[in-house]
Amino acid sequence: MNDLPFGFRSSSDDGDDDAARKRGDSSSGGAPGSDPFGFGGAGGGAGGFDPNALGQMLSQLGSMISGMGAGSGSGGGGPVNYQVATSLARQQIGDFTPIDAGQESAVTDAVRLVEVWLDGATTLPAGVTTSVAWTPVQWLEETLPTWKVLCDPVATQIAGTLSAGLPAEAQQFAGPMMGMLNQMGGMAFGTQLGQGLGQLAKEVLTSSDVGLPLAPTGTAVLLPEAIAAFADGLEQPAQEIIVFFAAREAAHVRLFAHVPWLRQRLLATVEEYARGITVDFSGIQEAANGIDPTELLSNPSKIEELMASGTSFEPTTTPEQKAALARLETMLALIEGWVEHVVAHALADRIPAAGALAETVRRRRASGGPAEQTFATLVGLELRPRKLREAADLWEKLLTSSDVATRDGIWAHPDLMPDGDDIDSPAGFIDRVIGGDVSSFDDPMAELEKTMADEAAAREAKNSESTDPEKKDPDTDGDDSTGSGDTGR
Repeated sequence: MNDLPFGFRSSSDDGDDDAARKRGDSSSGGAPGSDPFGFGGAGGGAGGFDPNALGQMLSQLGSMISGMGAGSGSGGGGPVNYQVATSLARQQIGDFTPIDAGQESAVTDAVRLVEVWLDGATTLPAGVTTSVAWTPVQWLEETLPTWKVLCDPVATQIAGTLSAGLPAEAQQFAGPMMGMLNQMGGMAFGTQLGQGLGQLAKEVLTSSDVGLPLAPTGTAVLLPEAIAAFADGLEQPAQEIIVFFAAREAAHVRLFAHVPWLRQRLLATVEEYARGITVDFSGIQEAANGIDPTELLSNPSKIEELMASGTSFEPTTTPEQKAALARLETMLALIEGWVEHVVAHALADRIPAAGALAETVRRRRASGGPAEQTFATLVGLELRPRKLREAADLWEKLLTSSDVATRDGIWAHPDLMPDGDDIDSPAGFIDRVIGGDVSSFDDPMAELEKTMADEAAAREAKNSESTDPEKKDPDTDGDDSTGSGDTGR
């Protein structure tokens, strides 16, 4: 699986780069780095850099790219060409079954039912105001605004890094060049995003299947066609499967509706990751050495080939980025773990298949489901099933050690939330939350025995002080004798 944003990869992963470097060496006529964009030998500029030839070439290439982007509308002006992404995603979705009245009614009834059941499993009130069934195309169109918020920071930072890394001599002519590269970059990002969203649209079961609030606030969404495909071969009642996923969706909606900081914290963490992106320009130089500008001008399909190949741009991961990804992974695991835990309690005595369905969902994630693939492509994040299981276990232990109100009260402020270490070892976190020794909740008799032993020790110490003459106060002894004499008189 690709673990770099938007499918960028190291040049060492592609055997064709060796031949490219050889072609670049033969044409550059200088030491490595003297001709960073492979435009050597064109004229009399320093180091083979000919501004006139470069300007002419960029002008022609810019016109060609403008023609390629014709019809993109407003979607082609930003760091990601969302018009390209939408078109490719629609092509990938292909045919789909329209939603009928029966499916809409089934989703509405299921959500209404599970909302009542969830009331007994969480203190967070119902958050669903609208229940709908979506086709894959509807999912694509309705969730695209959130994908823009997620993708733009990453793509913008990469584009800015490319611009800042231009050699000094090329910066004089960077205007037309960067306009061209930005257009190409927007189309490249749009191409890969469109392919990913197209596949995702056919596989997601609810609007919250990737752990983020992709649907409008208060809207619970199920995708009947994908749920039917998921249910095929499970040998579970179809109605129970619908109710199970309706419960998961409604629980997600409750959480995001009544934890106001949660959505913004997730998106801010992605932006924090994006701000740290840097690019290894040695890979760019090696890739550029193999590009023949003449071929680009005479063969427009070459540009499409370069964009599709994800040419050797290698964003490097900084310690700050790794920390941001760890926080994002932890937050997503806590969200999913809480939902799994709450749904299990809400459906335990009502849906016999709930446990089996929950395990199937876990295995789906473990095998690299759509959520993991999308996040791996987007920000290099793979949501580990181990964290999900342990996060659910943390919420279960906290409930056992306290109560529903205490468990749900953790969501009141981000500073109260457990971190990755707490998920791995929840005892310390539970201790902080309840303010006592967590071992006593595992063994109430041990707590009682300890209390009795402490009380017995205190009594023994008191008796020892009262019977030891050396510990008596001399003044008190004198007073006692005087007092006795007075009484005798």
